[in-house]
Amino acid sequence: MTLINFVEIGISVLLILLAFLAINSKTLIKSVMFLSSLSMLAVIGFVLLKAPDVAVTEAVIGSGLVTSLFVFTLLAVRKVGKKA
Repeated sequence: MTLINFVEIGISVLLILLAFLAINSKTLIKSVMFLSSLSMLAVIGFVLLKAPDVAVTEAVIGSGLVTSLFVFTLLAVRKVGKKA
């Protein structure tokens, strides 16, 4: 086995761990952060699998757009909750 294989195995284990942490997190903001890091780690996995187009798409949409949408939605819900 080469070094790349060990890195791929390590990333795979981290992806599974981050997915479980995102599901079992007590607060929503922690879940969003775990999902964001999961998406960024998936970008690295796609680069190692020699799929740069998928990696760029995941980085832009999965990590950037979806994470910012989740964070802004959580902030908006908290502001509405404080007004009531």
